[in-house]
Amino acid sequence: MTNKVEVQVRNLGLTEKVEEYVGDKAGRLDHYLPLIEEARVELTHVRTARQASDRNVAQITVWGKGVTLRSEERADEPLAAFDAALDNLHRKIEKYKGKHYHGRGDGKSAAEVAPPAVSVEDEADSAPIVRRKKFPVLPMDELEAVEQMRLLGHESFFIFYNSGTSRFNVLYRRRDGSYGLIEPELA
Repeated sequence: MTNKVEVQVRNLGLTEKVEEYVGDKAGRLDHYLPLIEEARVELTHVRTARQASDRNVAQITVWGKGVTLRSEERADEPLAAFDAALDNLHRKIEKYKGKHYHGRGDGKSAAEVAPPAVSVEDEADSAPIVRRKKFPVLPMDELEAVEQMRLLGHESFFIFYNSGTSRFNVLYRRRDGSYGLIEPELA
């Protein structure tokens, strides 16, 4: 069974060979984690990068029942960046499997208790908001939120539903590398 793969390019020409290579490799990600249902691969050429080795960016995002993983890498060639991002994603999948299949006390994986994933939408029509994202929010504690933030590769903040307080919280990384937690309250 292969997962659905969407390939997007920016400032690059997409040849059949590249599309077939990327689609084939990303289409087999569900072999490593059967929960994966959809993958999006974005290949971008950034002309303003300072170094030639940073001009091609490959970003891979995968969604499935209760799981969202993302990897981004840069290289001097688009396929080299894609291969590096794919290797990085394989490591994240193994880390996810180790945490969620071997460490839950109730014997259920996180995917079994998760609601179905909601698609990501791009809306360029509204003036100040150039992109909108919708995603399922799973109840989790602060330690799980830190782990999810690391798995997604978010470096600045992560929004989650705190299972201990039954409220939405914002987890953010401070300049010294520690984490802060914002607990909003209605005035």
